[in-house]
Amino acid sequence: MVEVGLILARFLHYAATTVLAGLSFFPLYAYVDREPEALSRWRRKWFMATAVAVLASGLCWFAFAAANMGGNIGDLVDAETLGAVARDTSFGILWMWRMLLAALIIGLAVWCLRLRSTAPHWNPMMALLAGLLLVSLAGTGHTQIEEGWSGVIHVISDGGHLLAAGAWLGGLFPLAIILHRSVMTGVVSKNVDQILLRFSVMGYVAVATLIGSGFVNGWFLVGSFSELLHTTYGQLLLGKLALFGGMLALAVANRFWLVPAMHKGQTDVVDESATWSARLRTHVLGELFLGWAVLLAVSILGTMQPAAGQ
Repeated sequence: MVEVGLILARFLHYAATTVLAGLSFFPLYAYVDREPEALSRWRRKWFMATAVAVLASGLCWFAFAAANMGGNIGDLVDAETLGAVARDTSFGILWMWRMLLAALIIGLAVWCLRLRSTAPHWNPMMALLAGLLLVSLAGTGHTQIEEGWSGVIHVISDGGHLLAAGAWLGGLFPLAIILHRSVMTGVVSKNVDQILLRFSVMGYVAVATLIGSGFVNGWFLVGSFSELLHTTYGQLLLGKLALFGGMLALAVANRFWLVPAMHKGQTDVVDESATWSARLRTHVLGELFLGWAVLLAVSILGTMQPAAGQ
């Protein structure tokens, strides 16, 4: 029961933190000029709601981790056990700082919602804070197994992996909403075309980072091809890679088939453009679904012993 709760809490926290980072990174690369005010207001509301989800899921993760360390489900609400984990473990100390950062982000998000328009410095500041919150996850879990320079390299690699996931997977959430708004209005604006092209450029960098850092992480956690095939950890990792391959296949179809077709339809027939836009929205939602399945696999892997050395 405790292990199931820990996995679910990890998954919800990974998903919320990834979306939070994606929402904060999005305006930094998606627009040629200033972000449209209507989209900015929508994004700020979702940002605040997601920050609340990050804090709530983070507290749940901490409670289930403490119960898992104590070996008793009653430790979920035992003040003495929770306090000991917070004070006396590296996980607990890092987690308290992360929750303080999440609370700070919520406060700033509430303040920003009260403004009629976004301050020029708000987007970079929130992207920095959300990025720090996401990359700090690299300081937990299996990256703490290695010592010395190996540990440093593993943490840096995992941090890059997390940031790339936040940019690509997290960015799919605002992209899906923008495409949905476009489908509902029946108008595919030039602004949407620009967003799609700029998202694709970002996606190339993010995917390359994910693949490169994934190889480094795999070297530390799996060790050999034999252990990849013949351990439960390695087999689950292969399932995660298959889901990632599905995301890549959808992304390639979007970039080289649906986006050009949608642009051609926009210049020819408006109704045809809306049809292609709806198909693109479905593909983006498919990427999101597969991405969240990847995060579920990551949440399970984080509770298992790595294949290396088994």
